[in-house]
Amino acid sequence: MTESENATAYPTSEQYQRWCEEAANRDMSVSEFIQAMVETGLKAVSIEVTPDESRRELRHQRNDLKKELDRARDRIEELEDQLHDHESRAIEQYVASNPGASFEEILQFVVDSAPRRVNTHLHTMEGDTVRIADGQYYPVEQADEAKGAG
Repeated sequence: MTESENATAYPTSEQYQRWCEEAANRDMSVSEFIQAMVETGLKAVSIEVTPDESRRELRHQRNDLKKELDRARDRIEELEDQLHDHESRAIEQYVASNPGASFEEILQFVVDSAPRRVNTHLHTMEGDTVRIADGQYYPVEQADEAKGAG
């Protein structure tokens, strides 16, 4: 049998309770648990972390992504403006062709002509802000995910 020495530690009550619970979970005595944890702590463990990328590279990537986001926002704003202008123009043309039209008549015109206009808008947006995958429409960034899931 190996000779042993007495070592004293003064953990807080919370620490000691946690050690007792951990020792019991591992089917060890508290003394065995403490010895095992100390020995584990003495092993050479490198705590150096080498980042995958430098801060400069990360800043460059962030700036590129920001530029891309700004371009996408500008394109979306442009498309929304086109959509608004197109919708307004359609109503203006209807009113010009039907002077004195009531609100209900204008509303019915919008309802009746919406499928044709939606098709035109989707065709204009396709590739820029909307992509079609498996017969369904997705925002550009989700189209690739949908293809991968299918």
